[in-house]
Amino acid sequence: MDRLRIDKWLWAARFYKTRSLAVEAINRGWVLVQGKTVKPAHELKAADSVRVAQGTAQKTLLQKTVVVLALSDRRGGAPDAALLYQETEASMAARLLEAQNRKFAPEPALSQLAGRPTKRLRRETDQVKRSAGEWNARWSASLDS
Repeated sequence: MDRLRIDKWLWAARFYKTRSLAVEAINRGWVLVQGKTVKPAHELKAADSVRVAQGTAQKTLLQKTVVVLALSDRRGGAPDAALLYQETEASMAARLLEAQNRKFAPEPALSQLAGRPTKRLRRETDQVKRSAGEWNARWSASLDS
């Protein structure tokens, strides 16, 4: 076998769990062969360069650039799938740098300055209002006022 559909190869190489997910990724433009977008029926051959983005639109996509070493239309185990391609050095370095950036990035929740108070802040606010006497005077259920 010297040529194989790209969607079958992506499925066999375990980049995507199903062929339909591979087709969807190809149609979204997340898969490039030799730097160009392709259709799911594009015939892949050994020594082609494939750029694959894995993930979801909400999360950052994991980018990999691989060189096709072998073709297979059967999905095997992970060790067998790893023999079908080789990731480029530049791709591995970029992924490691991105992982390091994510590791040292600030926690997004800490950047929120406004919003609902935490339970602790709410209790502190209630304590301040009670001590000022404002709370009972304002929210009293008595008929005197």
